[in-house]
Amino acid sequence: MQGNNASLQYKKILVTGGTGFLGSYIIQRLVENGYNVRAIYRSKKDIFWIDKKILEKVEWVEGDILDIVSLEEAMEDVDAVIHSAAIVSFAKSDRKQMYQINIDGTANVVNMMLEKNITRLVYISSVAALGRTIGGAHVNEETKWQESKINTHYAITKHKAEMEVWRGMAEGLNAVVLNPSTILGYGNWNSGSCAIFKRLYSGFKWFTSGINGFVDVEDVAKAVVLLLQSNISEQRFIVNGHTWPFRKLQDTIAEGFGKPKPSKEATPFLLSIAWRLEKIKALFNRQKPFLTKESAKVGVSKTFFENEKILKALPDFSFTPMEATIEKACKRYKENNPPK
Repeated sequence: MQGNNASLQYKKILVTGGTGFLGSYIIQRLVENGYNVRAIYRSKKDIFWIDKKILEKVEWVEGDILDIVSLEEAMEDVDAVIHSAAIVSFAKSDRKQMYQINIDGTANVVNMMLEKNITRLVYISSVAALGRTIGGAHVNEETKWQESKINTHYAITKHKAEMEVWRGMAEGLNAVVLNPSTILGYGNWNSGSCAIFKRLYSGFKWFTSGINGFVDVEDVAKAVVLLLQSNISEQRFIVNGHTWPFRKLQDTIAEGFGKPKPSKEATPFLLSIAWRLEKIKALFNRQKPFLTKESAKVGVSKTFFENEKILKALPDFSFTPMEATIEKACKRYKENNPPK
């Protein structure tokens, strides 16, 4: 179901979070597949890595998922919604806004879709919504959320946001949920998961002992469009390309930049000191700390995310090797993002 608009089941797609890292790649994929795309924006300043020819084909509407009036206007004459707007943060200063946007914003999207009788929703959740383990357990789509000290506030907001989507399904939404692991690729390396590239380009020397899931941003965007086009509903899919130790990830990125590999292990004890120092430093320079208590916990946790379900559901879909993802991203960062 690709190609010209005549063959598309859903012709006009609304994308929330279209100016974000993943959202921009989703938009590119939709445009390349012949869809009419409308995207909500609060600020266009962070979408520099998309081809300008793609941007010109998007109908941009100013709005906010916390603003019911602008959300209603954005959904006018829309056939389906891809909801990717969210705040990803481990900083305490972002918590209030994160709870509002991730939970209340998702509830607003669900409610407005039901009111306007737009039934098809693709919701971008996170593997964080399934919970995280300390000792190395495997997580799949059947894993039940458990209250735990290791769950970050981001994870809590995504879990509760998912509950709004599942509630919407009970009220008639034809929805599917994606749970990506940590998304990597070329984007704004001053924020989010892309920031690890900038750190290692700048010679970051520390590594942690944790194990985590990682996935190419273009793979997630492809999975989103394939699931949009499918008849799959009322299911969730983990979108995880590879489970790697953080050290292997950092070593591979350093190699991609031709930089020395991190050589000092940040033990739990050292991390506990470091995040406290970062907290104090942030008070003086008024910048968000690079390391927080929550991100320190993630750095030493060991979680294995399974991906068999989506590979069975989408026979033509496959994951890009992480080495190729990193090599491609490093090349683009070197070309377009000289360090400041």
